[in-house]
Amino acid sequence: MDIKEVKGNTFCIDTGMTYIPFYKINDEEIIMLDTGWKKGEREGIENILESSNFKIKAILNSHSHTDHIGNNAYFKKKYNSIIAMSTREALICSSAVDFKLYYQSQALKDIKEHYGYMACRADIMIDDKEENLELCGIDFKIIHTPGHSPGHICIITPDNVAYLGDCLISYEVMRGAKMPYAYILSEDIKSKSKLYDLNFSKYIVAHKGIYDNIKKLIDDNIDFYENRAIRIYEVIDDYMTMEDIMKAVIESFHIRVDNIHRYYFIERMLKSYVEFLYETEKLKIIVDDGFLKYIKN
Repeated sequence: MDIKEVKGNTFCIDTGMTYIPFYKINDEEIIMLDTGWKKGEREGIENILESSNFKIKAILNSHSHTDHIGNNAYFKKKYNSIIAMSTREALICSSAVDFKLYYQSQALKDIKEHYGYMACRADIMIDDKEENLELCGIDFKIIHTPGHSPGHICIITPDNVAYLGDCLISYEVMRGAKMPYAYILSEDIKSKSKLYDLNFSKYIVAHKGIYDNIKKLIDDNIDFYENRAIRIYEVIDDYMTMEDIMKAVIESFHIRVDNIHRYYFIERMLKSYVEFLYETEKLKIIVDDGFLKYIKN
């Protein structure tokens, strides 16, 4: 892991898997924009912060997925950090029971076992209409970009640097992604389109890149997600349940499913694409023999 200078007091930690930005308040205190994975990243992040004599004064999260809030509770306890995130994301991760809102298919027992460590109440909740946030005396701009998650936000630092979180993915990720994730794909595409209006000096994408201009990246992201939806549409035959579709997609896309948590993850991803096909009227839903089934429209 190493620290990359982006612009002014805006930096990011290159974990190898992600870019985790932070803003330097002074030589000793920083505001982290997300905190990364617990497994595989915590030790390295902690080492690089300690070697730089940085203490985390506050955490400002783009959204509440495991690779973005995995160390929130740990760092809050260690540094007595303030945590800020959008209201929807804050409610989702405030307890294991609230995580059930997101991980709907999984039993509470499994949620507690595998995600309970992430549960942590936010000190500051950012309302949907709020476009500015003062945190530890530092002014950030907030752009609400729901879709990848219910309350995803992009964060603009005082250096005119935009942290886009997971609203976009890099070309490197696109090359390796069989089915990139969105919670509500139709809303995610709308949020990606909102980014055309941005005009900042630098753009940080969590997975994973730093860009001067993102116009083409936006185009290619939207095309990539829509093309994946078309590929899923092509494997659907008439009168298929969601499990039928999932089986066909796993086989067609050569997706590995070797444990129940991987199964639930693929199920969440696929559901968003099927719902998108329904919302765009490429699929219809009917009840056949007591089961919900999808047919091409």
